Amino acid sequence: MQIRRRPPSVAVNVQELQYQVQTPENEPRNILEKIVWFKEAEVEQMRESLSLLDLRKQVANCDPPLSFMAALRHGKTQPALIAEVKKASPSKGVLREAFDPVAIALAYESAGASCLSVLTDSEFFQGSFDYLQQIRAAVSIPLLCKEFVIYPYQIYWARAHGADAVLLIAAILSDQDLTYFLKIIKSLGMTALVEVHTMAELERVMRLPGIELIGMNNRDLETFTVDVQVTCQLLAQQGGALRDQNILVVSESGLHTPADLAQVKQAGAGAVLIGESLVRDPGDLPTHSETERMQAKISALFS
Repeated sequence: MQIRRRPPSVAVNVQELQYQVQTPENEPRNILEKIVWFKEAEVEQMRESLSLLDLRKQVANCDPPLSFMAALRHGKTQPALIAEVKKASPSKGVLREAFDPVAIALAYESAGASCLSVLTDSEFFQGSFDYLQQIRAAVSIPLLCKEFVIYPYQIYWARAHGADAVLLIAAILSDQDLTYFLKIIKSLGMTALVEVHTMAELERVMRLPGIELIGMNNRDLETFTVDVQVTCQLLAQQGGALRDQNILVVSESGLHTPADLAQVKQAGAGAVLIGESLVRDPGDLPTHSETERMQAKISALFS
């Protein structure tokens, strides 16, 4: 899959007035491309309010990050659980109307999650870096910043807001970008979760130096359809090589039942990232506390 960066619009002069014309090439071809183009404009605005130099000074004063890898390798569940704090998605809309990110994060921690993933994109997922910062102040387990990273600025921004790990999506980054971003992340003491969806992406990523953690996304990032067999098929072909390189695999998306978890565990996934099936409105247990509901859900999933 090729995700283009935002092309410039075409300037046209009409009676000495200039305006921009939108052409087919200037329209995003899928939701992922639309998100990437939005991020380009968003990061430009962020830089205007705080320079990279000043942001790096903030990061230098942060507490050291927690070890995301150690938490997964010594997970409280098998496979280890990365529980996601997620309010909405472009495909499913709002998952929970009464959304308290800190309460959800605390419930995840109490219920046995090894790490948390926090959606920080506001435009498409109704997430927030404020959520990340608030959760960091409330929990003691490592946090993944779930963001569409296309610039180094976003890595420093995530660290400044309490992230211990950052998502890098192979579909939107070149090998050169991935290599450079991995070096930045390592220099900050953080972990990179490098996400793939296809065999071509997996083979690309496995050739890069410094890869410790690969996420296999069961969701097609163009159509947003989900198939747990994506993880199984990728591991069937490359599981041995991944083990030889001591790379831990995270299966992501579409994991709703104990059978789903058993399937990806049997295939070789050492961790799972689950959001939707945990965070959805718990209408069936309205009288229970958030922690009790989450303990029941996670216990049922890992039974």
